[in-house]
Amino acid sequence: IGSSRLSSQDVQTDLVVRVAGAAFPLHKQAVMVPKCGYIRKAVAVATRPDPAATVEIELDGLPGGADAFEKAARYCYGANFEISARNAAALLCAAAFLDMQPADGGLARRVEEFLAQAGLRTLPNAIAVLRSCEGPLLTAAEELGVARRAADAVALRICNEVLFPTRSPPEWWASELAALSPVSFHRVFTALRCRRAGPEVLVAAATAYAELLLADGKASDHRALLESVVAVLPSADDAPLPAAFLCRLLHDAVTTEASAKTCRDLELRLAAVLDQATAGDLLAFAFDGAGERVINTESLRRVIAAFVERESGAGRNRRASLSGAAALGAGALQKVAKMVDEVAAEIATDESLPISKFVGVAGAVPKDARATHDCLYRAVDIYLKAHPELDEIEREKVCSVMDTLKLSYTARLHASQNKRLPLQAVLSALYYDQLKLRSAGVGHDDEDNDARSEAGSARMQAKADAALARENEALRSELARMRAHMSSGMQQSKGSGSRTAATAAVAGKKASFFGSMSRTLSRLNPFRAGGGWSKDTSSIRESRGGAMNVVKPKRRRSSIS
Repeated sequence: IGSSRLSSQDVQTDLVVRVAGAAFPLHKQAVMVPKCGYIRKAVAVATRPDPAATVEIELDGLPGGADAFEKAARYCYGANFEISARNAAALLCAAAFLDMQPADGGLARRVEEFLAQAGLRTLPNAIAVLRSCEGPLLTAAEELGVARRAADAVALRICNEVLFPTRSPPEWWASELAALSPVSFHRVFTALRCRRAGPEVLVAAATAYAELLLADGKASDHRALLESVVAVLPSADDAPLPAAFLCRLLHDAVTTEASAKTCRDLELRLAAVLDQATAGDLLAFAFDGAGERVINTESLRRVIAAFVERESGAGRNRRASLSGAAALGAGALQKVAKMVDEVAAEIATDESLPISKFVGVAGAVPKDARATHDCLYRAVDIYLKAHPELDEIEREKVCSVMDTLKLSYTARLHASQNKRLPLQAVLSALYYDQLKLRSAGVGHDDEDNDARSEAGSARMQAKADAALARENEALRSELARMRAHMSSGMQQSKGSGSRTAATAAVAGKKASFFGSMSRTLSRLNPFRAGGGWSKDTSSIRESRGGAMNVVKPKRRRSSIS
């Protein structure tokens, strides 16, 4: 920068100020010393041996650098210079560093007038001022409060736009925030909370900022940028973010291998609003970018498990307060269960998906959370169809996530004829249908007429269910009474030897009858321990290649009388 632009050519310069490699020849006593306290002190120290000597001063730590000092020097010389939203914060910090505080207020007063009249009066200008406070100027801007004032001005203009829109579309202001760094955005968000902005404003600001910033970010710094954005997102209490938006962020976090803290934070945020998500949202998160391979099953399982745990804890509180709130919580759990079944059916088509990952996702929701297991049966059948090489034990493990007793009649009919299901699953469906048909035969003659209509069919089904329940309950009660009677009789026979032969014969006859009946029922019941298809197969582990090293059991012929 030449001296002709700052000082007169008629008077020789006696002061050289160097700032970030730029040299400024100036006049110390006539111009700079009266208006700059910092330079006045430096010149006084340097001219003690020789007051007439030329003084050189290094100002490498000046906020705003050479550009800010040039405008400060122009102000001292009375020359024209421009104050804009991009340099106002730097000029204010430079004026404070140089101690330019004459009686009229000096450079700082002129900058403050600009900020009050134009710099902070509009949203674009306020964002430009706040953005100029980033980087090397941040420390000085924080000390002077410029960054806080600019963030509060941005929040004020956003609130005004929400109440009284001046442009179209109404949320145009959200895209303006993408120019800010995560630190500056966090300042704006804090200011919005202080001004009691509504949740919809906070959500719009957070989602628009994250999406625009990440879309413009380079691949090299995408991971660091994502972690910075997640760190400044609002809490779920302040503004619950949309589930679809969180699914996209979580997909990016897993794909870019973000930190475990970032991934866990997003998982918990998504679990808090999982009942608002759709199967498409979860599938977009579970599959890779091409939508061909399942990559995020573990993270998906953790999200579902966190939601179930959250609902279980909240459900206890709701049951202790209001029954209506408890019903609302149960509805959310059923909705998520149906959505999980749809997701399981889609990921089941992946031929490389191991059994453990499929069972982990499909079984993350408790079985009793589903009113019917028809959708879950569909997912199991799709998985078995896509993996025909599974043996009997492996198919039993896949089927362990569902309960055939919760299948509809149509689904049980399909299951009883499904050759892909393990044998015990087919037997379970057949046994339950046999009991249903048996109990349905117990009724009145007028049921034949009722069955001709849909209402009559529904009444017949309800009566059949009630009859089966009563029959099972009566049978269990009778068996319990007879076991208690036999146990007391055996104890009495051990303590006394005076029992008559006739009494012993009668007791033996009863014991023989009920023992025979119990053995007959156990042979018909495919759910008995050790013989049911629902035995615990969770301990079965897969080898590295996806196959299991198990010993196949011998097939036994089973029949239903």
